[in-house]
Amino acid sequence: MLRKKAMMLCMTLLFGAAFAGCGDKSPLDPKNPVTISVWNYYNGDQLTAFDSLVEEFNETVGKEKGIVVKGYSQGSVNDLETNVLAAVKGQVGAEEVPNIFAAYADTAYAVDQLGEVVDVKPYLTGEEIDKYIDSYIQEGDFKGTGEIKIFPTAKSIEVLVLNKTDWDAFAEDTGASYEDLEDMDGLVETAERYYEWTDAKTPDVPNDGKAMFGRDAMANYMIIGSMQLGEEIFQVSEGKMTLNFSKETACKLWDAYYVPFVKGYFAATGRFRSDDIKTGNIIAYVGSSSGISFFPDIVSISDSESYEIEMDVLPCPKFAGEDPDYAVQQGAGMVVTKGSEAEVYASVEFLKWFTADERNIKFSVNSGYLPVTKTANEKDAILHGGADISESIEKTLTVSVDTVGGNKMYTTKAFEGGTDARNILEYSMSDLAAADRAAVVEKLQQGESLDKAVEEYVSDEYFEAWYEDILQKLKEYEN
Repeated sequence: MLRKKAMMLCMTLLFGAAFAGCGDKSPLDPKNPVTISVWNYYNGDQLTAFDSLVEEFNETVGKEKGIVVKGYSQGSVNDLETNVLAAVKGQVGAEEVPNIFAAYADTAYAVDQLGEVVDVKPYLTGEEIDKYIDSYIQEGDFKGTGEIKIFPTAKSIEVLVLNKTDWDAFAEDTGASYEDLEDMDGLVETAERYYEWTDAKTPDVPNDGKAMFGRDAMANYMIIGSMQLGEEIFQVSEGKMTLNFSKETACKLWDAYYVPFVKGYFAATGRFRSDDIKTGNIIAYVGSSSGISFFPDIVSISDSESYEIEMDVLPCPKFAGEDPDYAVQQGAGMVVTKGSEAEVYASVEFLKWFTADERNIKFSVNSGYLPVTKTANEKDAILHGGADISESIEKTLTVSVDTVGGNKMYTTKAFEGGTDARNILEYSMSDLAAADRAAVVEKLQQGESLDKAVEEYVSDEYFEAWYEDILQKLKEYEN
């Protein structure tokens, strides 16, 4: 019996050493390196920064330990999700399942439900886990048991980005200030003033004012806006969602986006709001900090008329509700899929290396993302990390670090059908606003006043019809 207990203890120690790096034992062999595939959705500067770090890893730590990492961009986030699910389900024509793939919580959860996701917690020591910002680690804890099924690698928030050149001209004439943009009420009022200011420039042409503001990611607006107003739209427990979306909260969201949109104070014409900045359709937008590199430096009014602009970055406007200190936490993490012990071990080794402060900061400052460790999420660490930082990235990361440090970071928990439910929030209000604004413009061109043209759309009855419709659609994903 004593011998049996001793053998069991030995096996336990060996098992623990194979995981978590708690000993010298490793399933890796430098003479027979294991190849790890990483699927991502990075493009442009983000892809360049990632590929550069992969190359550095392969030439240093990877060569020493016997790991070769190969990165593959799948295009967009949607393309990546489609390709991963096709691979996991073994669909005809699909590629092999990657060892690591970038994913938001809903996609990670869907793949986990198919039994292909590894809990990487046993491969990390408690000290290693504690290095990461708590909310980033908790995002991959689907069951609330402390598991880690999404390895945090890079995060982003939302910021308010301005065409400062045109804003300054408006502010000089009207007395508008950045303080007016701190909350949603001030933003709407300022956008109305901008519309009226631009409309007055052509007194012989009525109702041709210009929109000031637009936003990307409407689902973020509705989810975080609701949190600031005291409601969590999707309350999730063990993968089951309970809907919590009152008419009062929905009305405040409606009044702060749909109503100014149909009146022409807000706009969304291009694929992204940075496109609308480039064409001069708006001068401010809320978007992801990771998209700052796409902000244009020139406004092109036509093929023959353009001018240079300066940009500025401010915190995202908030609702003055019950708990305004909520901000969105976004950005995909990395998911490790099932494989040989050597493949899983090597995958975690790469992710730990990639998220070490120096390298994670390097990736962040070249892509607009935020580092994921506590020590790296400090201004001095980022701004003096030795990397060349553009003025736009510096402004963005400064606001982003302050946002992370001064707010409760929030992202919805994963649940079955979560992506589809989020898409309802993404398009229900925004698509209706765009269609109704087009109808309003037709009425204005026929000579109606703005008040008359929007009368139908800003009525209580019109809002209630929309609210009942979205409520019924969301309830299909409840529990």
